[in-house]
Amino acid sequence: MKKIIFISFILSSLFSFGQDGSEIFLFDMRIANGQVVLSKGANITNHKGYDNQPFFHPSKPVIFYSSFNDSGRSDIKFYNYQKNKISNLTTTEEREYSPTVTPNGKFISCIIQRDNGAQDLGKYPVIGGQPVILIKDLKVGYHAWVDKEKLLLFVLMDSVTNNLRYYNLTTKKDTVIATNPGRSLHKIPGQHAMSFIQKNEGNDWLIKRVESTTGAISTIVPALPGQENLVWLKNNIIVMSSGNKLFSYQVGLDKEWKPVIIEGDIALLKGLSRLATNTANTKLALVVSE
Repeated sequence: MKKIIFISFILSSLFSFGQDGSEIFLFDMRIANGQVVLSKGANITNHKGYDNQPFFHPSKPVIFYSSFNDSGRSDIKFYNYQKNKISNLTTTEEREYSPTVTPNGKFISCIIQRDNGAQDLGKYPVIGGQPVILIKDLKVGYHAWVDKEKLLLFVLMDSVTNNLRYYNLTTKKDTVIATNPGRSLHKIPGQHAMSFIQKNEGNDWLIKRVESTTGAISTIVPALPGQENLVWLKNNIIVMSSGNKLFSYQVGLDKEWKPVIIEGDIALLKGLSRLATNTANTKLALVVSE
């Protein structure tokens, strides 16, 4: 019995999505001659506890994110940065994580974590309403849309094993394409391709490219040592977080990672992790430790 309880504790810890206190800062962003510059940073959540996993709507001035409520469960909220207003998309008995706008812009797909340990992939209408369950036979940790019917999935197998899958919602074809991936899954702008982090032994991790039509995998560039949080900008620019700093790399031009310039007071920027940008690359959302 003690062994079962211990294993359950490990699994619960793995599937809790990193629930330390965090805030989301929003910056203005500009890119000049390959140099990324951030300015006018502001804490948009300013809420005690977990505020994380930002995702911009592609055509509206809105950032969706996960946030703990007073009962310690995670709801999906959204911040309108033109109106400076926060609202709830969900207020449920479940826990919702990783809000992601679907390709048609009408839904927010997310991980729905249940009390029995299940982690389904579902979607909520952007205008509010009941969820539609998309995948319930896998323990999905993270996801990214390839197109309107295909997904890249980070799937939790057990306490030590995760894998990356290419999943077709229409045909239900489920293909394992890598093991031990990172959590950062992204569509590469302007390409029919996705990216993920391949974790190898030690901190020698790689940013990989997956061709959307053929499934061919290739290496783009080594990630910053031991880091897995990134965002893609236009012109093949990648921004990664590492400790209390951000770095950028322009694929095909840069030979090494270079610091992102952050103007203004950076004293509160510590424990940098997840990043997100709007379609125009004029805004950057950054998760920091509380």
